[in-house]
Amino acid sequence: MNTSITESSEFLGHPKGLFVCFATEMWERFSYYGMRALLILYLTKHWEFSDAQSYVIYGAYTSLVYIMPVFGGMLADRILGSRKAVTFGAVLLVLGHTGMAFESNVQVFYLSLALIISGVGFLKPNISTMVGALYEEGDPRRDPGFTIFYMGINIGAFSASLLCGYLGETYGWSYGFGAAGIGMLIGLMIFLWGQKYLDGHAEPTSDFYMDKKFNITYENWAYISGIFMVFASYMLIQNQEIVGNLLGGFGAICIAFWLFYSLSKCSPEERDRMIVVGILILFSLIFWALFEQAGSSLNILTDRGVDRTILGWEVPASMFQSLNAFFIFTLAPLFAFMWLALARRNIEPSTPLKFAIGIMFVGIGFLVLVFGMKSSAGVQTGVFWIMLIYLLHTIGELCLSPVGLSSVTKLSPKRIVGMMMGMWFFASAAGNFVAGLIARATASEGMAGGENIFTLAQKSAFVDVYTNVGLIAVAVGLLLAICSPFLKKGMHGIN
Repeated sequence: MNTSITESSEFLGHPKGLFVCFATEMWERFSYYGMRALLILYLTKHWEFSDAQSYVIYGAYTSLVYIMPVFGGMLADRILGSRKAVTFGAVLLVLGHTGMAFESNVQVFYLSLALIISGVGFLKPNISTMVGALYEEGDPRRDPGFTIFYMGINIGAFSASLLCGYLGETYGWSYGFGAAGIGMLIGLMIFLWGQKYLDGHAEPTSDFYMDKKFNITYENWAYISGIFMVFASYMLIQNQEIVGNLLGGFGAICIAFWLFYSLSKCSPEERDRMIVVGILILFSLIFWALFEQAGSSLNILTDRGVDRTILGWEVPASMFQSLNAFFIFTLAPLFAFMWLALARRNIEPSTPLKFAIGIMFVGIGFLVLVFGMKSSAGVQTGVFWIMLIYLLHTIGELCLSPVGLSSVTKLSPKRIVGMMMGMWFFASAAGNFVAGLIARATASEGMAGGENIFTLAQKSAFVDVYTNVGLIAVAVGLLLAICSPFLKKGMHGIN
């Protein structure tokens, strides 16, 4: 047992601070996924953007959500500490979700998105850091603690899509977005109340934050930087092409750094591992570009082109967003048992092969949905096929996502592991932006914003795009599977 934690500061064998972080993250994910479930429908139905424009706005938004944690994490590491960064991020999120409940001004809408983007940037990376800091190195409770913490993420995602989606589509957008905002406010209140249980592990690592520049403390400069992040996000979300250009430029820089460092700064063994981790990061971009159709094109298809009547009730389209979290609940224990059983028999798939399987399952999901769309009479597709694609995509996620972050930390040289983690999240950001471009390809010329009419021509556009991305994903997965023995060899015993 970790002797540095007293019995009075524990609950169910874990630090009480874990459950504070659990509840805070659960409500933050509730607010984020509740708003996300409604966003593409809100863009097309309320603001009446065209489908093509809505998809690109959505892609820019989700990509910025993955970029900002890099800056929020840096400010917390160097100046604020995790506790203050999470508090600041939660305040920004409450303001952003509150603004989403006001439907009369599109500039307020853009500002609300910017506040949410920056709030996630401060809260998301630092609350995970906080959980790790509650346990000493080597504490056997660390992995179970993170399992409990990640359950909070999925509880928040599952319940948000059901409640916020139902309220938003049944009673009005402001009710759904308002519920998300109330959830985040509850999360902030829980975190403020529970800070005493963090045992001082989330404070700044030095008194540097009290130093001054131009008579302003570095702590206040960090908050000013946060406001600048809001302003930058506000401008970028309205100029999506700039987001694409920035991602392309930063991507080129990352690839150049990866190649230069691998070839000139690493030992032969480190070089091989760096090459492997770089390849895995690149393939993760492809995975997320396809997987993240869930909140955009797949949400629109569910709303317009699926017979959503179950037991006489037409289920709101946004509520189907809860299926991914539901399948994670039910399948994750089975996958954990399966990998362990295969490892005991020395036949567990290598990390590259798991990546390949994950990508192939995403492709198979699209191809199965296409089969269902083609076999359904008329324009409406049976609801079973939407449920099935979420199941197959979740299986793909469970093959790739849990091992992704772990492989980056294990394969990267310790001196640059933070940089490589940044590249992993950058690939996720780029994948989300590419997801918006793929979704835009499903928009045919008659799909105007605000319309809820689905034609055979529009159904054909979805079939064509989903067929192409499904076949590409299966081919990419097979290519990675063929290469996996060579990549495994390059990992030099790390799996």
